Amino acid sequence: MPTVARASFATTAVAHPLVRCGLVLVLSFLLGGLTSYAQGFLPSPLSSFANSASGWTVLTALLVYAARLRTAPSVVLGAASFVLLVLGYTAAAHLRGYVYDPVLFSLVGVVAGPFVGVAASWLRATGARAALGTALLAGIGVGEAVYGLTIIRETTSPVYWTLIGVAGLALLTGMLIRRVRGVVPVALAAGGTALVAATFYVAYSSLS
Repeated sequence: MPTVARASFATTAVAHPLVRCGLVLVLSFLLGGLTSYAQGFLPSPLSSFANSASGWTVLTALLVYAARLRTAPSVVLGAASFVLLVLGYTAAAHLRGYVYDPVLFSLVGVVAGPFVGVAASWLRATGARAALGTALLAGIGVGEAVYGLTIIRETTSPVYWTLIGVAGLALLTGMLIRRVRGVVPVALAAGGTALVAATFYVAYSSLS
């Protein structure tokens, strides 16, 4: 098969939605496993990424966003990706000789994963959808930053929490500049980010 034909075939195959879904699922499991090993090689200021809700949320959102799927499949893919990240982490932890119970965060993935998937998909939209997607993802980043810098400030480095908070605010700012227009969408994005951040902080603090 000529080189150009092979390249065209490969591009077409990857463009198929089912292939993209499969890649997200495989990468989710592998990246979940990598986050377990990352606890051993990430520098101390960044090690919280491998042991935080925002770390798996970021990975799920990036994978679903890259898949470029519509809303309905993104709902399923968001949940599946988050759960597979947890299961990959669990498998790697066992290989390293540690015991990790995946039940809690698997349940979190089943409940929160669909919303993360939809939010990631809606980052490609405009108006209210873009505002709501932004509010959820930016709010999670800001909420966990506040949680990390207050509740567990004495046992973890502030660097990662600061970075994830800045990333959340950067996402909000970037979307307001590029895709969110109009009074109502802007209010949804900004107010929604604050509401999600506060809700995340309260909910996560209650688990501590």
